[in-house]
Amino acid sequence: MSDKRRYRRATQVAHLGRDPRRFLGAVNTPVFRASTILFRSVAELEQAARGEFPGLSYGLHGLPSVTDLARALAALEGGHAALIVPSGLTATTFPLLALAKPGDHVLVTDAVYGPTRRFCDNHLRRLGVDVGYYDPLLGADIEKVFQPNTTVVFTESPGSLTFEVQDIPAIAAAAHARGARVILDNTWATPLGFRAFDHGVDVSVHAATKYIGGHSDVLLGAVIANADMFAPLWRLWTDMGVAASSDDCFLGLRGLRSLAVRLERHTASAMQIAKWLAARPEVREVLYPPLPGARGHALWSRDFTGASGLLGVVLQPTDAASVARMLDGMRLFGLGWSWGGFESLIIPTWPERARTVTTWNPGGPALRLAIGLEDPQDLIEDLDDGFQRLRG
Repeated sequence: MSDKRRYRRATQVAHLGRDPRRFLGAVNTPVFRASTILFRSVAELEQAARGEFPGLSYGLHGLPSVTDLARALAALEGGHAALIVPSGLTATTFPLLALAKPGDHVLVTDAVYGPTRRFCDNHLRRLGVDVGYYDPLLGADIEKVFQPNTTVVFTESPGSLTFEVQDIPAIAAAAHARGARVILDNTWATPLGFRAFDHGVDVSVHAATKYIGGHSDVLLGAVIANADMFAPLWRLWTDMGVAASSDDCFLGLRGLRSLAVRLERHTASAMQIAKWLAARPEVREVLYPPLPGARGHALWSRDFTGASGLLGVVLQPTDAASVARMLDGMRLFGLGWSWGGFESLIIPTWPERARTVTTWNPGGPALRLAIGLEDPQDLIEDLDDGFQRLRG
């Protein structure tokens, strides 16, 4: 997209990160499988050794499908540049490692993705970083839990499993006033649903395995940064060799092309199912911020431009055996940890087991549903049968 028109989002996902003129007119960036890159002279070789060579110096540093995916995602979200890494977990942990040093204090939302919490507790602390957790609903009041050595605030909105929407602009303003940087796990909304850099975020991370990949067949992560934060991220990315493969990035680009239309279907189906669930006697609460009346709906309406198909459900009080009976008999909803693919998934969740500074006590068992691309009425019928099994 070389011209300067302000194209709409669906057009951007179809065209960003590809230039057929570079590759014999091929519509998609071809896969290059290469490690060694040959130079034309000793002078070029020495230039590459100093990190000054303008072209590709080694396959680890970004073959065309890798760099095209990075450029597309950075442009979509309004960041300066992006790095592609081998998994979503790499994307959430890698910036923490790059931006926090021994003696620093890092604030992490208490609703954070479980594996990110484990990295903070098991490894950041081992490296001398003081990790503190905060109530995801603090907003501007996050300033009250800052310490003089707080350098990074890690946010996730909506929060994992419990779907709290954070006041990201207020958190960013409070952090920047004290010289701290803000990282956002933006996987739920994708760059289409929340333009992180328009709201003060310094680094946005994505499990591209999910909606960006979209087909449950690739592991990828993306780290997108503003101009100030990209240099330290690039330095660690280069020094540690955490590059993604050209083949996997080809699949990431393939998924990106249909992201806008898939999200429309995921969101429409999720909203239909959320409304149906909210009227069920077996359901105590639906955790889906786009749903009017749901927790976080006001902030979601203010800041977000789109949604996705991931939601939570709190059931009325019942025993674990009844929940297992419901889930074990599902026909269309699979039992699996991931989400963002074409298929629907459902799992029981236990957020209360991880919280350290806030209490999660919703009053009944919790489920997480990833609404796929099936006909929503068929999914509703599958859930209806499940509720019959729940009631015994």
